[in-house]
Amino acid sequence: QVQLVESGGGSVQAGGSLRLSCAAFGYTYSTSAMGWFRQAPGKEREGVAIIDVYGYTKYADSVEGRFTISQDNAKNTLYLQMNSLQPEDTAMYYCVADPGAYQDAREAARFRYRGQGTQVTVSS
Repeated sequence: QVQLVESGGGSVQAGGSLRLSCAAFGYTYSTSAMGWFRQAPGKEREGVAIIDVYGYTKYADSVEGRFTISQDNAKNTLYLQMNSLQPEDTAMYYCVADPGAYQDAREAARFRYRGQGTQVTVSS
């Protein structure tokens, strides 16, 4: 069982930055992909970014060039650096993990393990 704990959400003005962190506990060796998805009220889940054990990354078109996913394997921690934030980035952000291999950031919305989420609010 993998446990994921997010932190780093908050409120920021448009154009600002935030960095989300996700600490992974448990049988982390069983996962080969980690990522983030977000969900705004009344909207479907949107896969944002994924990364595999080799550091291969993929991003949703909506965040490409603004968000960066990274991981510190020694600390079992995943990060999402978010720059140039816009009001449409407002959502609950979830850290996810899965034993599979994926090529599309949209798949993060269906990963097996999920954290409790952290809220990101961007004001105009």
